[in-house]
Amino acid sequence: MTPLTLTLMIFAIMLVLMALRTPIAIAMFVAGCLGYAAQAGWSPLASFLNSQAFARFASYDLSVIPLFILMGHFATQGGISRALFGFASSVMGRFKGGLAMAAVLASAAFGAICGSSVATAATITSVALPEMKRHVYSGRLSTGTLAAGGTLGILIPPSVPLVIYAILAEQNIAKLFAAAMVPGLIAMVGYMIAIAIYVRVVPGHAPDTAVRGEPISLQSLKGVVPIALIFLLVFGGIYGGFFTPTEGAAVGAAATFVAALALRELTMDKLRQCFYATAEGSAMIFMIFLGADLMNSALALTQVPAQMADVVQAWGLSPLMVVSAILLFYVVLGAVMDELSMILLTIPIFFPMVNALDFGMPKEAAAIWFGIMVLMTVGFGMLAPPVGLNVYVVNNMARDVPIAESYRGVMPFLISDILRTLLLLFFPGISLWLVQFIGRG
Repeated sequence: MTPLTLTLMIFAIMLVLMALRTPIAIAMFVAGCLGYAAQAGWSPLASFLNSQAFARFASYDLSVIPLFILMGHFATQGGISRALFGFASSVMGRFKGGLAMAAVLASAAFGAICGSSVATAATITSVALPEMKRHVYSGRLSTGTLAAGGTLGILIPPSVPLVIYAILAEQNIAKLFAAAMVPGLIAMVGYMIAIAIYVRVVPGHAPDTAVRGEPISLQSLKGVVPIALIFLLVFGGIYGGFFTPTEGAAVGAAATFVAALALRELTMDKLRQCFYATAEGSAMIFMIFLGADLMNSALALTQVPAQMADVVQAWGLSPLMVVSAILLFYVVLGAVMDELSMILLTIPIFFPMVNALDFGMPKEAAAIWFGIMVLMTVGFGMLAPPVGLNVYVVNNMARDVPIAESYRGVMPFLISDILRTLLLLFFPGISLWLVQFIGRG
């Protein structure tokens, strides 16, 4: 059996198991075990399994993941989202489609302390959807906006997928967070522009007149002060050199806990739920880590990834074309996999290939830029059919809206995503602008 045939069989086994609704971590683990054993034998596989789990999970850097997840759950259960949406609707209510814009603004602010796309979408939907229904926003626009807004949870730091990329590619987490800030803000503004255009070009999906919410007051400002202070504390401390990203995640989780207590919505039951949900989410991610590690080790034994890099270099394609092809592959892969699984499975294969190309910039800068491009692209999978996990989550909370309407609702935002991705692809300096200032510091 040739290495290429074996590689295709490994992927085929994984996809068949996924089609049978096997959890993706187990699908990758089983495919990796069979591929590894077929090449090295069962005894080497047993020896590898004996040491791999400890080698992976003993990494200090991995502790940042449950800490950021816990931070997000404290924010979710602590009532912070309601205050955010109230302030955002006060600011944006004067515009046509203002409540939809407010949902995007609230999603961006909540994403700044959450780090999860699905959690952001579900949390803001629970607050914003009833208000949008009350003001006669269509189900299409409401669910499409909330699903798209949820993706800002991973585009605006802290971002769990970006942390995973940093660990796999051995890059500086703080610099990747800095690189994601400007693209994340561009995504937020792009979504708001998409809403403004949509409600004018396609009438009937938003009220003809602006919905004026409560005027901006000291009370509404108090709702966003905790978010601003937590963001400044975490990222100011990281970039000021007071603590590492992992320590910053711990400080952020503690600060969010205090803010949730101050709002008096964090009951003992909700506190337990925060820790249970964090343990469940972290275990899921770590299991995917283990499955991806085993599958990538099996693929490495075939030497096909290294051969792919040599073939790509022999083709003489420009580095930009190679990256464009990889990003298109991510769009296709997003139809069957979630963003964490895609990153864990593909980065060990694609990153060495990209790292060997000459982009006319330092290797570290190219690695950071590529990470941001991957982050932008995997966001497609959270919205685009047939998976569109964010769409499923939001649509499940809006049971009176057909799923087809929700998919139509995300189309303007997917167009915005395409334009933003092209902008960042051809102008890497946009992503690297803040990183340069950190480097000087």
